[in-house]
Amino acid sequence: MSAAPHEIERILFTEEQIDTRIRAVAATINTDFAGRELRLVGVLKGSVFFLTALARCIRVPLRIDFLAISRFTGQRGAPGVVRLAKDLDDSIEGEHVLLVEDIIDTGFTTRYLLQNLAARGPASLGICTLLDRTPRRIVHVPVNYRCFEIPDRFVVGCGLDYKQLYRNLGYIAALKPE
Repeated sequence: MSAAPHEIERILFTEEQIDTRIRAVAATINTDFAGRELRLVGVLKGSVFFLTALARCIRVPLRIDFLAISRFTGQRGAPGVVRLAKDLDDSIEGEHVLLVEDIIDTGFTTRYLLQNLAARGPASLGICTLLDRTPRRIVHVPVNYRCFEIPDRFVVGCGLDYKQLYRNLGYIAALKPE
């Protein structure tokens, strides 16, 4: 998709910027996990594009698994209850685990996932995110690796969607406010 859809206000990060940043983050991960095996745990569906690009740049022995979550909200815009819709396929006990997110926003979902994964006894547990929307953070979560910080805007591309559309954009863009 080369032309910007009509709902897009502007491109925040180009494909080249994203690729460069993912390679830099992966290089840091390679250094930090040298001599160890690593398990990437992606959060479906949004993290798939980022996780795939990141995994291709990681040079340490690597395994990949996925979680999926469902949210139930009582009111529009209010934080809701999160539950696992798809659990990991394998145990992470004693493993070095990186939770891979497309975006961290308020921190509620990420905190829930960290607590859930920590209870499974990994040797280490960290977070790697493509986007960090810190202006909306309510709950502190320790982000170990981030590609970009973004303003409080609704964004699409590289796995992030609007009504299940735009995940396949190679760039990250802000949608028009309307």
